[in-house]
This record gives sequence, C-alpha cells and structure tokens, in this order.
Amino acid sequence: MKSLFDSSAHTEILERMENIQEHSIPLWGEMNAAKMFAHCCGPLKVSLGKLELEKPNFMMKFMLSFFRASLYDDKPWKKGLPTTKEYKITQDTNFGSSKKELIDLINEFHAKKDQTTWPVHPYFGSFTPEQWGMMQYKHLDHHFIQFGV
Repeated sequence: MKSLFDSSAHTEILERMENIQEHSIPLWGEMNAAKMFAHCCGPLKVSLGKLELEKPNFMMKFMLSFFRASLYDDKPWKKGLPTTKEYKITQDTNFGSSKKELIDLINEFHAKKDQTTWPVHPYFGSFTPEQWGMMQYKHLDHHFIQFGV
C-alpha cells in the first residue's frame, strides 16, 4: 500500500487533484468535487490533532475493530461506504477554498513523515506512523477514483 509519507505518493496525489475540476462528475455517490475535497480534510485533521471525533460507545468500537486493517491494506474500499457524521459535508462548499485547504493539510501531513508519535484514533485506537500514512493515502485515492482520476 502506498503511503502519503512517501514523496512519490505525495506528488502523485497532488497531481491527481489537479485533474478534478469544479464541475467534475463523480462515478458514484452524491458529493460534488468541492464537498469531496472538504470531506477529505476530515481524516487529515484527525491525524493532525485538529479535529476530535465523538467517541463511540463500547459496542460500536468493538464492531469497528473488525474493519481496522481495511483502513490501510491494499484492497480497494467498496463504493458508498458509510462515514462518520463529522466527515459528512451537507452545506454548500466553495471549490477553491476546499481544494486549497486539502492541499495545505496534505502538505502538512506529509511534512510530518518523521514524526513518531501520533494521536490515538477515537474509533480504531493507536496506529503506527506507517499505518497513518497508508490510511491517509488510501482515503484520498478512494475519493479521487470516485472522480475518475
């Protein structure tokens, strides 16, 4: 699995972003490109300690533990997977500012590639730096494929 900490994967993600335009049509789902960019900011903010998710109850955390490895393995995610409420973008979103925010967060995350201590994910627990890098790449890749890039 590629990692957003790898320079080549970081460059690839930024180049693929440039191929998503304001009126690009998703291959599945209901988000437009601006909302997708805003949505993709959420997981990066969690990893950078800029967004706290509501802690799940014990039963939900237990059920989510079965999906943990799928966050960073090389198997593609299914289309239309549910997302946590903090990542759902319901309001209209400006394409240019959402794109800029996502680029800034991607670059900030990549710059921390040598960081050894990361926040504990409220749903899935502790991740190694390698797992964080793969997870962030996989999420962006999933949504960029959604938009055909």
